[in-house]
Amino acid sequence: MTRLAHVVAVDLGGTTIKAARYDAHGIAAETLRLPTPSSKGQDAVVASVVQAATALIRPGVRAVGLCAPGLVDTQTGVIRYAANLGLRDTPLAAAVADAVRLPATLEHDVRAACLAERRLGLGTDVSDLLVVVLGTGLAAGIVSDGRLIRGGSGIAGEFGHIPVHADGEPCACGQRGCVEAYAGAGALLRRYRRTGNRADTAADISARLDIDPAADRVWAEATDALGRALATSTLLLDHQRIVLAGGMTAAGAHLTTPVRQSLQRGLAWRTAPAVEISPLGADAGLLGAALHAATAIGAAPARGN
Repeated sequence: MTRLAHVVAVDLGGTTIKAARYDAHGIAAETLRLPTPSSKGQDAVVASVVQAATALIRPGVRAVGLCAPGLVDTQTGVIRYAANLGLRDTPLAAAVADAVRLPATLEHDVRAACLAERRLGLGTDVSDLLVVVLGTGLAAGIVSDGRLIRGGSGIAGEFGHIPVHADGEPCACGQRGCVEAYAGAGALLRRYRRTGNRADTAADISARLDIDPAADRVWAEATDALGRALATSTLLLDHQRIVLAGGMTAAGAHLTTPVRQSLQRGLAWRTAPAVEISPLGADAGLLGAALHAATAIGAAPARGN
């Protein structure tokens, strides 16, 4: 077994930068949260990531693991493009490594969450796994035959843009009928507000299920779209298990039950894989970034709380 190591991880999000220092047992000994200064430009975002990493460096820390959304070049540690962050061709790993004088790695945030699930969560006993993170948008991490899939151009997992309805709702990507245009939290809110009702979050909508017919309708359309996309993915990759993560999973059975039903309808000739909610919580990406860094230096933190 590889030797355990102290690692700092930083998860660059659209609104918040989350950071943690993991000890030799994989426990988050210190944590830090900073607002993401996206409106101030690329240099400000990079400086804030560097600030978060630097603040948690202690004697014994051996590496820094970073994760971020967008088009991420893991090999070079460069964010090629992240629209919500205003980043293009940003050498984030090098900027952090230069500041802290330690090795720094960069992984896509959803692939990092998938890595954490594979090592420490519901994917430990399967070799073919799909992890779908449900947020404003939708993205997936894929494990096939025990390997985390990145794809030919490094952007495998664009789950949100699987088309589920021909000539359906317009999507921000330019297509129509994408699952994200129905099941993304932003789309769910837009479609609910069209009915003349008000809500600030997807959680507001799920809280009104079985009370408000409009909430029931848009939620049913969202979960059906999600199940359809999962059926497409399952037919292609034959997942043993599907794990849902992200903020919308707070809905619990209101989410999993209709999604399982929709998935099974799309797989009438075979039994659908299990669909479960991740036990790792909102910091799965952070933990995955730590694992990625630890693996890169020949170490792997054990599971902690």
